[in-house]
Amino acid sequence: MEKLQQKIIIKGKIKALTGMHIGGTNQQMGIGGPDNLVIRNPLSQKPIIPGSSLKGKMRALLELSMGKYGKDGGVGNDEDITKLFGKSGGDNNSHASRLLVRDAEMHIENEEDWNDTDMLYTEAKTEVVINRLTSKATPRTFERVPAGAKFKFEMVVNVVCEDNEVNEKAKELCELLAQGIKLVQDDALGGHGSRGYGQIKFKIENLTTKGWINDKWENQETDNEIKAYFEN
Repeated sequence: MEKLQQKIIIKGKIKALTGMHIGGTNQQMGIGGPDNLVIRNPLSQKPIIPGSSLKGKMRALLELSMGKYGKDGGVGNDEDITKLFGKSGGDNNSHASRLLVRDAEMHIENEEDWNDTDMLYTEAKTEVVINRLTSKATPRTFERVPAGAKFKFEMVVNVVCEDNEVNEKAKELCELLAQGIKLVQDDALGGHGSRGYGQIKFKIENLTTKGWINDKWENQETDNEIKAYFEN
């Protein structure tokens, strides 16, 4: 019978190499403020990368790279992708996602470094739309996380399988995740990537494996082949 055999926990930092915009609500926008705000933790006011945004981008790029997206470019249900990201539908082949991606909050090492930004931890980027017939310019302003900002991320791979399949299944899931991470680095995260926004770099700082040892849930040695998948 399949059961939860291991959790492989990947932690580290995401660095914005260019300005990045992941949109939030404009309910608190003041007069003269940006037209498009970034999403923030409402308690700390630090910008965040929602886990859903990062996970969705990885899945979309993996499906595109394999040619396994759905009808009209929608979400696909190919087994090579759903073994990590899950499959809905309610039939016998449905199963929950094996990947958990937590929200990544901005990591502030020194508050004084952020005293001169346009807004708290962010910058305002004004762009202009030009009417092709009248040449009239319509400005719009985006709030962006500036280049150099860092975010603390955590992902968890749940290895669910038979007792004799643990090593094979863990490698299979982690290899796919590592491919997704590399694809995002070579693409863009957030909006307006084609205009230079959203280039990022992952730095893996900690890789932990937890599983069953003599009926106790404890830390285990992480397989060297899995470690190699996530080398920067």
